[in-house]
Amino acid sequence: MGQRILIDPVTRIEGHAKISIHLDEAGNVAETRFHVTEFRGFERFCIGRPFWEMPGITARICGICPVSHLLASARAGDGILAVIIPPAAEKLRRLMNLGQIIQSHALSFFHLSGPDLMLGFDSDPAQRNIFGLIAADPELARNGIRLRQFGQEVIELLGGRKIHPAWAVPGGVRSGLSERSRDHIRAKLPDMLTIACQALGRLKQLGETYQREIETFGVFPSLYLGMVGPGGRWMHYGGKLRVIDHRGNILVDELDPIDYCDVIGEAAEPWSYLKFPYIRALGYPQGMYRVGPLARINICTTMGAPRADAELQELRQAVGPVIEGSFYYHHARLIEIIAALERMEVLLEDDDLLSSDLRADAGVNRHEAVGVSEAPRGTLFHHYRVDEKGLITHVNLIIATGQNNLAINRTVAQIAQSYIQNGRFDEGILNRIEAGVRAYDPCLSCSTHAVGQMAMEVELYDARGELVGRLCR
Repeated sequence: MGQRILIDPVTRIEGHAKISIHLDEAGNVAETRFHVTEFRGFERFCIGRPFWEMPGITARICGICPVSHLLASARAGDGILAVIIPPAAEKLRRLMNLGQIIQSHALSFFHLSGPDLMLGFDSDPAQRNIFGLIAADPELARNGIRLRQFGQEVIELLGGRKIHPAWAVPGGVRSGLSERSRDHIRAKLPDMLTIACQALGRLKQLGETYQREIETFGVFPSLYLGMVGPGGRWMHYGGKLRVIDHRGNILVDELDPIDYCDVIGEAAEPWSYLKFPYIRALGYPQGMYRVGPLARINICTTMGAPRADAELQELRQAVGPVIEGSFYYHHARLIEIIAALERMEVLLEDDDLLSSDLRADAGVNRHEAVGVSEAPRGTLFHHYRVDEKGLITHVNLIIATGQNNLAINRTVAQIAQSYIQNGRFDEGILNRIEAGVRAYDPCLSCSTHAVGQMAMEVELYDARGELVGRLCR
């Protein structure tokens, strides 16, 4: 007699999703699916809008990572204008993106996944949240808040507000950085770097505690995609696309983002509103690939920052040159925070940041452009076509979570198959399945389940569709 387990909603992620788990007659996992149950429609209602408005419109896609959409959209706008933006504008955009990486990674590690990692996957679900973490380890929780606050402060000092800053525009940015603001950011860097290094030290200490999770959370061969700079250096803004396989072989390199369609295809399934991108050369679904922190540390040759490089080399020596397990997304996020802080320290010494030459003026010189930026969760594509008046005629957005969609589904299946046996499951097992999704830090909409108590109900049905069991929290 087959059974079905439904996890609805998946908690502590940004947006709404559910997981269905189908068991065979022996009570073992036969099939799993990660369903994204909301529909946004941004690609359609942007049609007809002037491309100048797109950074401000698309930034509203997400309240957690608006900067990512803002910068990718502005880069697409640069392409339509066919301009090279002023050096100051380029460097200020990089500075804001570093702030975005720091604040978003801090939210993911300390607030969303921290309760599992620090309190335990089997801990009391009533306490397994940010408030329980504050009670159990107030210093760690406070440091996480401070680190995220710092990243948001960088965004605010540049864009005038922490969320949805109307700052980056086609051709450059609206405003510069004052010397006072630069000094303020620079003064806080040493403390933030200490916090990040301490957090990574805590995570490394948990390795033995979570050995089974490390071995079962998304450990399978896949491709990895992201941007790299000259010499394969870790890149978060600008650069060219690279794809590697699970052995580290480079399959695609130095790919201009405008040609992404030659490499990436998109599929759809009737049970999810989230698209399923794949690498065309391998077909669907064999062309599964991962993006984000884990992909970026896998594809790069160097982080370009001494402390981050030392941590990356230590991890590669311990695990291997290509790190496959999705549990290591947490490790990669903290390495990226360290790299972002180190890069920021160097960038703040550049006098171009104080320049008033911030914008290139032009009209519509191209009718198609692609803007790409490395969002915290992975490579983000904005593809626009415009008419002679600059009105949008076509929009295609490929978000990082979509690119991880196939890998998330496979991770859910791997964890479920490892833990659910003979129809037996408990709350801790279901939480591990959710945690496998959280490892990717999926961002499905503007909403987030970071605080408060989320309802969760898991129902078990037999092959006749009759309810035979329920677990609520």
